[in-house]
Parts: sequence; structure tokens; C-alpha cells
Amino acid sequence: MKKLIEEHELDGMDKLDVIFHMQRKFDEDVAKNRGIEWTSGEWIQKQTLAMISELAELLAEVNFKWWKNPKPVDAAAVKEELVDILHFFVGMCLRAGMTSEEMYRIYLAKNEENFKRQYGESAKKGYELDPKA
Repeated sequence: MKKLIEEHELDGMDKLDVIFHMQRKFDEDVAKNRGIEWTSGEWIQKQTLAMISELAELLAEVNFKWWKNPKPVDAAAVKEELVDILHFFVGMCLRAGMTSEEMYRIYLAKNEENFKRQYGESAKKGYELDPKA
């Protein structure tokens, strides 16, 4: 197998940038080698379905079937499923034209808004904590 990413390509990148870079390279390689010429919308649709499949695999790892005898949770398998989910999520971000920097900025703003909602400081109502609880 040829080396698709050289160490020097990652110099100076933070971890999120590295993840986005590596996913872009992988997706480009898959599309080229498999002759895939989907639109961004088709990619996102297929990646969403793949992510749903990975979410189901994650559920199976954590004993969601309360009607079955539980098995010990394999922490390594759970982590691997989470990374599989991340692969498809980042792929969708890329297909939507989102950079790691843009995702980071949007995440910060959304996290702040989520905290405001919990404390009744948001224009969007219905999330605030019950003061009687």
C-alpha cells in the first residue's frame, strides 16, 4: 500500500485539522479508486446512512436490548465505533464545505447557546431548568 499522507503534511496542524486533512485524503482516494462521482448531497446522504449503521453497532456494544442478558461492555470496541462515527461525520462536514476552523467556531457558539438555554438566558424558551427541582 502506498503512503497517502506524509508526516510533513501534518506539521503545525492541530488535532482537529489533522483529522479533517486525513479524512479528505481518504475520501478522495476512495472516490478515485472506486470511480465514484456523486454530488455533495449524495455523499452526505450515503454518509448519513453509514453513520446510522455505525450508531447501531455502537448501541449493540452497550447492551441497549434490555430484554437480553447483558454482556460485558468492551471499551475498546465502543471507542472504535465512536471513531467510525467520527469518520462519517467529518466526511459530511467536508462535503458540506465546512473546514475544521469553521466547525470549531460554530461549535463554540452553539455550546454557549446551549448553556444559555439551560439557564433561561436564551431567546429560545423551553429549555430552562425547573427551579423547583
